[in-house]
Amino acid sequence: MARFGILIDYEYCTGCHTCEIACQMHHKLPPERFGIKVFDVGPWPISEDKWQYSYIAVPTDECDLCVDRTVKDQPPTCVKHCQAAVMKYGLVSELVKELEAKPQQVLFAPR
Repeated sequence: MARFGILIDYEYCTGCHTCEIACQMHHKLPPERFGIKVFDVGPWPISEDKWQYSYIAVPTDECDLCVDRTVKDQPPTCVKHCQAAVMKYGLVSELVKELEAKPQQVLFAPR
């Protein structure tokens, strides 16, 4: 059976939280629950002229990859609404190839 997931390129995530809001609205989640949550990492200095400051979108255990959308060949709502276009939905076997080609990405593939 094919396994699907979401590849998130956090190098370019702007931290806009649109994925969170879109997910909450689509699934009618209360304000304290999320299917995906954006976290800030940093800031702290790494060297004299380089700082660590990233946003990382993390799918939670509530994420079902928007099965009601994906069965209709539509991307999960977080992917659809990502303003920075840093999320991709697809077969894990295909997403892994992209993951290997570029660092600073994460692959979420729920069971």
